[in-house]
Amino acid sequence: MLSLQTIDITVQSWMAEMRQLVLQELEKPREISHKNGPKDLVTNVDRIVEEFYVEKIHALMPNAHIMSEEGFGDDVTDMSGDVWFVDPIDGTTNFVAQKNEFASMLAWYRDGEPMLAWIMDVMGNELLHGGPEVGVYLNERLLTKVPDMPLEEGLMVVSGGRLLRGELHIPEIAKASLGYRVYGSAGMTFLYMCTGRAIGYVTKMQPWDFAAGIMLAKALGFNVGTIDGDSLNMILSGTVLVATPLAFNQIISMND
Repeated sequence: MLSLQTIDITVQSWMAEMRQLVLQELEKPREISHKNGPKDLVTNVDRIVEEFYVEKIHALMPNAHIMSEEGFGDDVTDMSGDVWFVDPIDGTTNFVAQKNEFASMLAWYRDGEPMLAWIMDVMGNELLHGGPEVGVYLNERLLTKVPDMPLEEGLMVVSGGRLLRGELHIPEIAKASLGYRVYGSAGMTFLYMCTGRAIGYVTKMQPWDFAAGIMLAKALGFNVGTIDGDSLNMILSGTVLVATPLAFNQIISMND
């Protein structure tokens, strides 16, 4: 059986290869289509990268189940065995409109337990990776646990749509924080949080959006759950809250 360190190093090489693939595709005309609405974009690059990952995962772990955004994975109904979550291009609108501020994410769980995760800031060439047993790294630098700051002392990342609609006390949460941000990419947000640039994040996400980020965030001392304080269902979408323990409890109390 391969060690965690060996698998981590192997997947880091995938991420480097993926990055070069994306940079090459950025120079070409992109095929853009819509999934669930005019603002829900998908490109040929999403599909190319997902196919690349799925092939690599099956070669590494032939019996693994893969839950992925663009449909090249499996119909995952539970967390038994080796389960991988794949988000090939996280922040597709940023990818299309800015050619920046987008990420690529992988996460590996075994029988529901977090093993390893990877979040690549493609344009910044920064890779957040690791897990609860091996620690969390930004490239080669081992990260330390985040300080437990209250809401009023840090930046909160929120869902722009829910902020505008006034849902789930998001406006109150934003006002109570030192300041709020809307980044348009879960992966980039988790990278910012794990490197001390934000203390909390609340938005509705699919499993491939949050699987990598919550693993790394938990390992660095963040609390994770629903906005009602319940545990997450790893194979269903939902409103996810990730924050320092102090900020997490403050936000939960707003939704009581």
